[in-house]
Amino acid sequence: MQPGTHFSFGDHKEHGFVASFTSLIPQHLAHWFLEREQFEPVPGEPGLYRLSDPERDGVRRTRQAVHDLRRHGYTVQADIRLNPALSTGPPRPVRPHGLQERRSRLAQAAAGRTTQRSTTPTTSLPSARPIPPKPTYAPTVHLTAAASGRSR
Repeated sequence: MQPGTHFSFGDHKEHGFVASFTSLIPQHLAHWFLEREQFEPVPGEPGLYRLSDPERDGVRRTRQAVHDLRRHGYTVQADIRLNPALSTGPPRPVRPHGLQERRSRLAQAAAGRTTQRSTTPTTSLPSARPIPPKPTYAPTVHLTAAASGRSR
């Protein structure tokens, strides 16, 4: 295994597609990542995880797990057929601290001024109707009483 490796993926005769992690990553974090990638702990084999339902497109799902972990900045070693970098085209560069850089850019953008909030226009529109002034008198309303019937 290469120095600095966080995860390792491969084939196992008995368990199918397996993954393990090194001491460079905390055990609880490795467990969390591998479970999200549909790997489950192998009973009696500490640190070894197997892909759940390997018959259901196991090679693609394992390649996807390798790809996802690399995208998060982890160093992953994988067998040739499980390595998406060697089987689907040229590898893309992975920035180890991309999340921190993205957060920094978002914080700078949030602190800056925006052009989306604009002030209300001070000039009136030419097609707008003028609002009539309020009357200075109180209008008189004459009510007639009903001759018969109940009042409401």
